[in-house]
Parts: sequence; C-alpha cells; structure tokens
Amino acid sequence: MMHHYHTTQRALLALLTGFLLLLLPAQGEAQKVAGKVNLLYGATTAPNIAAEFRLGKQFTLEVGGGGSLWSFDEDTRYKHWLLQPELRWWACDVFNGHFLGLHLHTGQFNVGGINIPVGRFKAFNNHRFQGYFYGAGLSYGYQWILSKHWNVETSIGGGYARIHYEKFPCATCGTKEAEGTYNYWGVTRATMSLIYLF
Repeated sequence: MMHHYHTTQRALLALLTGFLLLLLPAQGEAQKVAGKVNLLYGATTAPNIAAEFRLGKQFTLEVGGGGSLWSFDEDTRYKHWLLQPELRWWACDVFNGHFLGLHLHTGQFNVGGINIPVGRFKAFNNHRFQGYFYGAGLSYGYQWILSKHWNVETSIGGGYARIHYEKFPCATCGTKEAEGTYNYWGVTRATMSLIYLF
C-alpha cells in the first residue's frame, strides 16, 4: 500500500514543480511574499506554516502545510502531516478582499483514541487508522488589511480526497483488522490566518 502512496506523492510533487516553473516568470518586479499561520489548524495542536507568492495583478500561489507527531497518552495518537498548495484568483488586487482558490492536498495520518462524535470520525474513539490521502478542492475566502505588513484571512473550501487506510483495534495495537479506501467529499480546507507581508 505504501508503494502506491510514494508513487502518488512523487507525481503530485512533479506536477506542482512544473506548475511553479510555468508561473514564476509572471511574477515580475511587483512580487510580494506573505508568511502565514492558520490559527484554526493550530488550535488542533498542529504546528503549521504557509508562504504565499504574488504571480501577477490578480493571482497568487500559496504553499502550506502542517502536522503533528503527538501521542497525548498511551491510548491517544494524533500523528499526521499535510501539504496543501492553492492557486488563488483575487477579485480586485492580491492580498486584499475576495478570492477564489483551487487547491491540491496530500498527506499521511496515524490517528486513534480521539473522541470526535461526528459521522465516520466516531470510529477514531475505539480504533486506530493509518494511511495516506490525496485530492483537490475549491475554496472561497476574504482577506482584511490591518496595517502595511499585517493581514487577517478567513476561507472555507470543499472537495474530494481519496483515502487509503489500515484499521487497528486500538491506538497501540499492531494487529491490522482491515484495510481499504474511502472517497471523501466535503470540507477540505478551513482557515483563519494571521499574515505578515514582506
């Protein structure tokens, strides 16, 4: 199963690299860069960071991710990493006002012993799941200017994720119960970010 993940990961990174190389000449002299932290993602105890690059008058590219390596106690595991680049179109000027985004996502997870009483996530309470995912989605957001260098942003996005998983009976158990795939459709992105413009 992990062989398929590494092949998919290499393909996504090659696609992203090619995409970046096509767009970099469009930056010109008006290039701006923003560093940002998603406070919503951080509230889940997951450190995260992103950089956003101006590609032209109405386009930017954000490259961000995060993760955690936490085991809160013997029965609770919350380990994952996520990479989520997003191409954005701005209605007026970049780093100000309304924007629409197209994002990709990939990552790995090892989660168990966490009580999330919503839908399929209920299974995390009594089982451990590990695996990988990849997909894409669309988002809408808005950015407010606070000062010359500081902005705040909120956004919400939805889309698709193909999830490959292995299921274990508890957070520390090593005996696999099942494995499979799941096609997820729903929220794939939510941000409330603090931004510093360079």
